[in-house]
Amino acid sequence: MSSTLTVHGMDQIAALDGKDLGHSSWWEVTQELIDTYAGVSGDHQWIHTDTARAAAGPYGRTIAHGYMVLSWGIPMFAELLQVTGVGRALNYGVNKVRFPAPVPVGSRVRLHAAVTSVEPVAHGGMRMTRSFTFELEGSAKPACVAESLTHFYP
Repeated sequence: MSSTLTVHGMDQIAALDGKDLGHSSWWEVTQELIDTYAGVSGDHQWIHTDTARAAAGPYGRTIAHGYMVLSWGIPMFAELLQVTGVGRALNYGVNKVRFPAPVPVGSRVRLHAAVTSVEPVAHGGMRMTRSFTFELEGSAKPACVAESLTHFYP
């Protein structure tokens, strides 16, 4: 795991343009997490929650929801970068989301993140665009790839 980088204020955010931030720690995918996500998302598809049926299915066990893995981008990214000295940070959106590989229960996932651009936005803000690759331990394909955008304001 990379150590957490801390930046302070808008100038230091701007200086992150093009910086590879490394990897988060590995997170284990448990059935309890999958079931909890199913409860809050309302997505109870059998491939995620019915362990008996999923055992006979295409992956031999349940798999995580793709959007559950994507949602881990927020806490996993916080392991890599902390921003201080700003008034607020807002999630602006996510581009180019793909789920190339299923994430079976019992597997582990970690985030590799890089700041691909930092550009000014209205009201003195900065938009940070980040590439997120959720690596699946032991797999040549990632669990998820996405481009995440956050706005920071003084």
